[in-house]
Amino acid sequence: MPVYLPALFNVDPHASGPLPVQLFAALGRAIKSGKLAHGEALPSTRQAAAMLGLSRSSVATAYDLLRAEGILDMRAGRRPVVHCTNLPSPRTVQGGTATLSDRGRILAQDPRAASYQRDKGRLSPGVPDEAQFPADLWAQTLRRVARQNHGDEAAYGGYHGTHALREAISTRLASDRGLRVSPGQIIITPGTQASLTLIAQVMTDPGDVVAVEDPGYMGARASFMASGARLAPVPVDDHGMQVSHLPHEARLVYITPSNQFPLGGRMGLDRRLALLERARAQNALILEDDYDSEFLWHGREIAALAAHGTGCEWLYLGSASKALLPGLRLGWMAVPEPLVASLRAAHRTMGLAANLHAQLALAALMETGQYRAHLRRIARLYQQRGMALYHALSTVEGLHVTPPHGGVQIGAILEHAGFETACLTALSAAGYRMGRLSDLCQRTPLEGLIMGFASLREDDPARLAALLRSVLEGAPGV
Repeated sequence: MPVYLPALFNVDPHASGPLPVQLFAALGRAIKSGKLAHGEALPSTRQAAAMLGLSRSSVATAYDLLRAEGILDMRAGRRPVVHCTNLPSPRTVQGGTATLSDRGRILAQDPRAASYQRDKGRLSPGVPDEAQFPADLWAQTLRRVARQNHGDEAAYGGYHGTHALREAISTRLASDRGLRVSPGQIIITPGTQASLTLIAQVMTDPGDVVAVEDPGYMGARASFMASGARLAPVPVDDHGMQVSHLPHEARLVYITPSNQFPLGGRMGLDRRLALLERARAQNALILEDDYDSEFLWHGREIAALAAHGTGCEWLYLGSASKALLPGLRLGWMAVPEPLVASLRAAHRTMGLAANLHAQLALAALMETGQYRAHLRRIARLYQQRGMALYHALSTVEGLHVTPPHGGVQIGAILEHAGFETACLTALSAAGYRMGRLSDLCQRTPLEGLIMGFASLREDDPARLAALLRSVLEGAPGV
């Protein structure tokens, strides 16, 4: 594609010298500085004249001058081409530095950056099996809703979520999670991370204390760090966050009670009620990330923690990332009525709207029961894969594994320090990419592996166990 010349030259009626010479000088500078690279095509004289509002003869004269200098190749039947092989690389920006604001420097300190690079690959934690995505059904539904007229929601009227999806989620929360909220209390976002960022910016001030699980989800830590909050790591056990360790000064408490990430503890009703009572006593807000609640296999279903709330002490987060795909960017928040207007205003200001047609497609699948049928199918599959991995790993000495009760990953704790990197290296060489447990710890001194099992193959469990056994055979007592 020829160069857009107005980006390089504008007619200056006050400049000295005739127009052809001005154009010649401007193009010459662009070529010699590297803004125009060797081999780059310029517009024809007719096109250039139209772009710049000059006569064709003025452009032709400027091109002839460039050719005379040996930096423009002009041949009959083809566009003029820059000819200069010993000049700077094209479009090299020289000099000057961009200075980040204090807030920008905090945002740029993403604690997940290293793990993003390390954890991409087979059996990454928190990633569903893409092969199980109902592609044909989704495409069919998407085509149908895209052809419909959506009125004001197709403009800016549905910024906080389409009514159809908010109503479907409201119905689903009441039937499946015991949480009764109106569609007006639902805000649709591009995912849990967007919801966390919105809440961190609206509900915390710099210096506020936010209690987080330790080990826990780094995405939550990143959002609260970006808001200037101070993180207070709270240890977890097999039943989730240990409420007795909650700091009295905490203004907000972030938890994953249905399936604690990454170790898989499930918070029982007594502890949920104790946490709510503690939050009310110290005027704290509980942020419930109902992570993996779609994939709970064992034990009696427990209603969402927010369902037991009596006032404004809770916020609830959910998404379709594990049930469908993270790339669909569909999440939701349920919020107490007094917070709706403020969170909606901030939601619009921060530009956190989700795709219209994706929302409508998900709403249609929920309304027809196809979403629920899909969840049942993949939950059975993930249970088979998760238990197969658990049984294989439980035979490895030096590795402590808790039986999973749901989700798409297992947290395996190394009983002896110093072997985490060796295990990850051996697994990486075999084509696996696991999460590093120590990355998710702040004060709790744990080492281990976070293993996704959604995409587990039949031979993976035995192979993984053998690899880990070979590394850990040198551990004390093994």
